[in-house]
Amino acid sequence: MNNQSQFDVLAIGDVVTDDFIKLLEKEEKVEHEKNGAEWLAIPFGTKIPFDHREVVVGVGNAANGAVAFARLGLNSGFVTNVGGDQYGRDMIDVLAKQGVDHRFIRINPHNKSNYHFVLWYKEERTILIKHEEYDYRWPHIAPHEIPRWVYFSSISKHAIPYHDDVADWLDKNPSVKLAFQPGTFQMEAGAERLKRLYKQSEVLILNREEAVTVGGGNHADIHDLINHLHALGAKIVVLTDGPHGAYASDGVNRFKMPLYPDPSPPKDRTGAGDAFASTFVAALAKGLSLEDALRWAPINSMSVVQKVGAQAGLLKEHELLNWLHKAPAAYKPERF
Repeated sequence: MNNQSQFDVLAIGDVVTDDFIKLLEKEEKVEHEKNGAEWLAIPFGTKIPFDHREVVVGVGNAANGAVAFARLGLNSGFVTNVGGDQYGRDMIDVLAKQGVDHRFIRINPHNKSNYHFVLWYKEERTILIKHEEYDYRWPHIAPHEIPRWVYFSSISKHAIPYHDDVADWLDKNPSVKLAFQPGTFQMEAGAERLKRLYKQSEVLILNREEAVTVGGGNHADIHDLINHLHALGAKIVVLTDGPHGAYASDGVNRFKMPLYPDPSPPKDRTGAGDAFASTFVAALAKGLSLEDALRWAPINSMSVVQKVGAQAGLLKEHELLNWLHKAPAAYKPERF
């Protein structure tokens, strides 16, 4: 992007390299507990063959969002940290090639970059994570660089005070709209600790289970879950609900949206939620309505699960619109 042009969306969060290890179905199994929990079972104390491995560079909730915004034609930037190693340099290079502005990526010369291992069994994955302890600092953003939107997602538990810096900056720049897709550690911090960000959110995106964790409410009652999240201050609330689709509310209107039909069985579900959230925000950033944002978002999720990793299947705008044109008649938002 041109250095003098305004960012459409500035993503904030951690970036990682994912090392996918494709497991053989005959070597492992899934065990089911009575409470519904599932465990990936691997033979202990032996050598286990695997199918193959694939390394996906420059991913993570916010990074996936930054790439999705760029693919959809928005001026996309990214605020994150990497280590002073080759993995960090590779991530910066890959994101730049995807069209993401990397001027706010901070290199920590004495740290390692985030590197995760993904145990890939059938179309599901179990991720072994370790977030490095960076010195999180909010960058100086010049007046001409101030974005129209900020997309804040998963970040290390070591970065909790950093959220106050972001909230302070948003208070000083009230024209900036915040889209908040909390990650695991952000939800663990609690809604009270991050209440300023929830209150500042133009859009808050969670899945059904996360909504209970963040806002409370009755898991069985979507309206109750949405009410609790609006009570935190979010103007637009979006809830994803797995095979049941998604729901969205702007405080007045409420819609339910089905999934876009898969053209073939999913290959890997990594990044499906990120694709939905970022595409929803991208549509709003392009001036589309809540209903049109709901039409856009599931299409990118459908596309992502057809590929390995969270970014390979992310669509360009004309590709997304082509899928939308071919959508079945039942693929539409309905009031509920």
